[in-house]
Amino acid sequence: MADERYEIRIAGSGGQGVILATELIGQAITYHEPEFYVVQSQAYGPEARGGKSKAEVVISSKPIDYPKVIAPSLQIILTQAAADEFAPDTMPGGRIVYDDFFVTEMPGLNLQNGAGSVEAHGDIDARVYSLPIIRTAREKLGREIVTNMVALGCVGRVLELEKIASPDSLRKVIQAHFPVPKIADLNVAAFDAGYEIFKNSPLPD
Repeated sequence: MADERYEIRIAGSGGQGVILATELIGQAITYHEPEFYVVQSQAYGPEARGGKSKAEVVISSKPIDYPKVIAPSLQIILTQAAADEFAPDTMPGGRIVYDDFFVTEMPGLNLQNGAGSVEAHGDIDARVYSLPIIRTAREKLGREIVTNMVALGCVGRVLELEKIASPDSLRKVIQAHFPVPKIADLNVAAFDAGYEIFKNSPLPD
């Protein structure tokens, strides 16, 4: 981790499991990466399924004196509404990973969907990845409900690149969260699929 503080935001809509995804990041850091401090927080609009939702994690090599995200180092964006509101907050030089099905416009960027990634140009200074997060959940796993685990797999690859957490740390907390082996296996498979789509994305790190 280049800086002492690393901030993550996952944003989408109610029912996509963004809160659980960030809770699992927090658990992975707490239980398996003891050299780091971590705080998780969440916020959402109408609590009904479909309302706007975001959840955040702050990871630091030092005690965390302010628990809220200021400028995310990494944003995972799953809906157009989330892109419109949150994309401009990204830390300069950070990363934005957005779903290529539901997000068709990114404030400050000219997007060409379907290419796997786009170079950032315009008002946002970030590395931007267009990835099939929801399509992977639907088509490869057969269950859109595991969209959050596909997104978490993308996070897992970034945390590995940043030397913050091992993917195995996240796999362990996913398995522990789901006591039914069949469900645990599905969610780990979704995590692995997300890890691979980010790892194989053409934009270099």
